[in-house]
Amino acid sequence: MTNESTINKLIEMRLTTMADSFRIQKDDVSMKDVPFDDRFGMLVDAEYTSRKNNRLKRLIKRAEFEQPDASIAAIDYRSGRKLNKDLIERLATCEYITEYRNIFITGATGSGKTYMACAFGMEACKRYYTVKYVRLPDLLLDIQTARDDGTFKTVLKKYTNPLLLILDEWLLLRLKEDEAKNLFELIHKRRKRSSTIFCSQFRESEWYQQICGGESTLADAIMDRITYDSYKIDIESADPSKDISMRKVYGLDPAKAR
Repeated sequence: MTNESTINKLIEMRLTTMADSFRIQKDDVSMKDVPFDDRFGMLVDAEYTSRKNNRLKRLIKRAEFEQPDASIAAIDYRSGRKLNKDLIERLATCEYITEYRNIFITGATGSGKTYMACAFGMEACKRYYTVKYVRLPDLLLDIQTARDDGTFKTVLKKYTNPLLLILDEWLLLRLKEDEAKNLFELIHKRRKRSSTIFCSQFRESEWYQQICGGESTLADAIMDRITYDSYKIDIESADPSKDISMRKVYGLDPAKAR
């Protein structure tokens, strides 16, 4: 009766894994010879591990990765692309997040930019950093809608709060003045407080032209805030004649691989 009462109290305190482990110990004859301290340690370890795993699952779900199965370990360095393995593995430690530095990933369609960005994002989640993935066109629409309906500050926090923000399809379309203003607001608030991964089909040198045709002071303001001390990964083909789409390499849905 005492054991059942203990189990019920554990469940009431939301220590369900510990309660389940206690039941298993109670029914396991071999556990009778195990010292109390060791048995209690096993119960605590089970609850601790369960909570950490559940926390990781929540972080991954909230990140809304385009490719949630992406993995640094699965990056193919033999697919005919020029990749700096040492740099990629160093960035996978997430030290850049503690330094509030950004990452630029550039390359043609199907070169694996999104996969690599999501793989970095997964590593961040494993270290329990908050992560958010979003396509820039969707973000700009979300922010403009928020301005129109009076929820701008609330919606902006959705993108400023994560320690790592992944902006896919960065500057795929040329920005208008109002879009550039909204983007500047976001970039400014994240500066030196968090990290951002920018994925773009355009080289960094072409980004100015994509921001209001390079004629707005906002182009300088945005670029100044994101380029300083950033890590850069330019995914190039070592031999264009033998280039293989990363969609095939990673077995991805062609509609989702970028």
